[in-house]
Amino acid sequence: MTSLILAPSILAADYARFGDEARRAERAGGDWLHVDIMDGHFVPNISFGPEVTAALKRSTQLPLDVHLMIIRPDLYLDRFIKAGAARITVHLEAVHDVAETLRRIRAAGLGAGLALNPKTPWAKAAPFLDRADLVLCMTVEPGFGGQTFMADVLEKVRALALHPARKTNPYRIEVDGGIDAKTATQSAAAGADTLVAGTSLFAAADMAAAVATMRRDAADALARFAKSEGGTKV
Repeated sequence: MTSLILAPSILAADYARFGDEARRAERAGGDWLHVDIMDGHFVPNISFGPEVTAALKRSTQLPLDVHLMIIRPDLYLDRFIKAGAARITVHLEAVHDVAETLRRIRAAGLGAGLALNPKTPWAKAAPFLDRADLVLCMTVEPGFGGQTFMADVLEKVRALALHPARKTNPYRIEVDGGIDAKTATQSAAAGADTLVAGTSLFAAADMAAAVATMRRDAADALARFAKSEGGTKV
């Protein structure tokens, strides 16, 4: 069983104090720092770009989990690689050669992630599961933080967690959107081992306590999943 990863999302932080907020996530016990990049075209919002990503890299020791919610991720890969991303996730629904983009990310020595929007069937990712280090299942419609968790996506999480391709290429299963202590546990119970949480962590009165609670409960749920379903195929 893979270990549980918690990735606080900087999108939910105080934008006037990005460096301090990144360090706060690190002190609180986060494993990765999730960085959402939005272009106003692929999703109806604009966040930030390579320069802010590079500044975050200088501010924290946490690996940067960069999520490109942009229409042409292939055109911007080199900039985010140079900015210091540890892994880059691109959308299946974006306009690019998915296999080639994943290849380029891996060739640069980074983890390659493939993201699916809530309405995208998991089977559309099947041709690329041998090329990805992480599969991200969006549990809200991408573009804005603070949305309500879409529980029906958990069927997709479970299918990807149990897919036979994972036997030879043990990609991580990440969820992003509406993740709090309750939905983190639900996601882990379906096989998600990488949890992106924004508002529930950055708005918590005690971020370290919120991280510890989420980690404990989700890790227990993931262990139960591995014990009861780990050998099942879909």
